[in-house]
Amino acid sequence: MNIVVCVKHVPDAQAERTFNASDNTTDRENVDGLLSELDEYAVEAALKLVEEADGEVTVVTVGPDNAADAIKKALQMGAHKGVHVNDEAIHGSDAIATSLVLAEAIKKLDSVDLVITGMASTDGTMGVVPTMLAERLGLPAVTYASELTVAGGKATIHRDGDTSTQTVEASLPALVSVTDQINEPRYPSFKGIMAAKKKPVQQWGLADLGIDAAQVGLEAAWSKVDAFAARPPRSKGEIVTDEGDGGTKLAEFLASRKFI
Repeated sequence: MNIVVCVKHVPDAQAERTFNASDNTTDRENVDGLLSELDEYAVEAALKLVEEADGEVTVVTVGPDNAADAIKKALQMGAHKGVHVNDEAIHGSDAIATSLVLAEAIKKLDSVDLVITGMASTDGTMGVVPTMLAERLGLPAVTYASELTVAGGKATIHRDGDTSTQTVEASLPALVSVTDQINEPRYPSFKGIMAAKKKPVQQWGLADLGIDAAQVGLEAAWSKVDAFAARPPRSKGEIVTDEGDGGTKLAEFLASRKFI
């Protein structure tokens, strides 16, 4: 079984994240980044499947030079090879363009049986990309899987809702997005870290995928950030000493903010 996992390099949530002043896009160059946490569950799900049967896991990412770190982490976990689509023209792409680039990269790979993604990215939280990608690939999409099994040419998932759990099946090839309930991602072992250094990673640009640069990037995006500003520091709260009128002051405070 050949499985493709789409992964993303995102700014570290613990770092000081900001935007580029020149075009209001997310600054991905001057901030620490890492493999999106939700994508780790997708990598782990793929690894578990190929450990049960013969096959390979290929990780695909789209982004600038430092996005290679996302592939590196997935290879250290146990993925077999990687594909990095890196082209300056992609900068500022929205979900529509991102799904296009991912789709063309996957089409360039041979005999893909299953595509696995995280439920969303931890920076843009665009959970729509997996479904867009499945549409472009002409594959059935079974999303938000909390459990995943593959047998008899079918992918079967459990999707947990507020009041029920659904069981959904799709014939292979298919696309599956997984939630953070599906597994516990492994930590790379020393052996895995050393082995990752020898695993192949292909570098592709838009020309390799046959994509016109006018179809991607900030100019082609359907949505843009008009302006941004740093979050103002929290102001100190007011301390009220209760001298018999504490309840009245509390009610006045709530009423002034239209809570009551």
